[in-house]
Amino acid sequence: MKNSIILVLILVFNFGFSQKKFDQNEVKKFQSKINSEYADAKTSPLMAEDLKGFKTLDFFPTSGKYFVVAKFEKAQDEKVFEMKTTGTRTPKYIKYGTLYFTIDGVDLKLNVYRNIELSKTKEYKDHLFLPFSDLTSGKESYIGGRYIDLKIPKGNTIAVDFNQAYNPYCAYNHKYSCPLVPLENDLKVEIKAGVKTFH
Repeated sequence: MKNSIILVLILVFNFGFSQKKFDQNEVKKFQSKINSEYADAKTSPLMAEDLKGFKTLDFFPTSGKYFVVAKFEKAQDEKVFEMKTTGTRTPKYIKYGTLYFTIDGVDLKLNVYRNIELSKTKEYKDHLFLPFSDLTSGKESYIGGRYIDLKIPKGNTIAVDFNQAYNPYCAYNHKYSCPLVPLENDLKVEIKAGVKTFH
């Protein structure tokens, strides 16, 4: 089970995130990649009955409004903690920093985290995990919130494209154990971008 979780993480993390300005083609690439992974029985989190008729995930319309260049503040003296999940698994994470940004004139902030086990691997040593929920959660988007993959920035800003927000595998199949969005990452605005709820 543990190996399957790591595989899930690796499959999901294989999107590229280094752009500095909004690029519609990057969103198209993200959507195409996730759709092809979900359509392939070898990499899909979908249950067998859902996979049979699968064509595409449902996405919010792409919008540059949901691409932000956030101020990045690295966390100091944080302790490793066990992140709660939908199952019994409690992977170790550390809060790596806080992102400050504005959408529709509203000042917002989100914490980003680093998975301790993954960060020991060469391929994911720079990976940051951004889980969030918002006012669409449980309505147009998955009730448990969504995730975005980022890379540790070189400076004090980081580009975040909410158009590339995706659902945890638990949104599709109860056999997966997925990190729960920490309460401090619940946004009091609607983020109408990224993957919508399934069904």
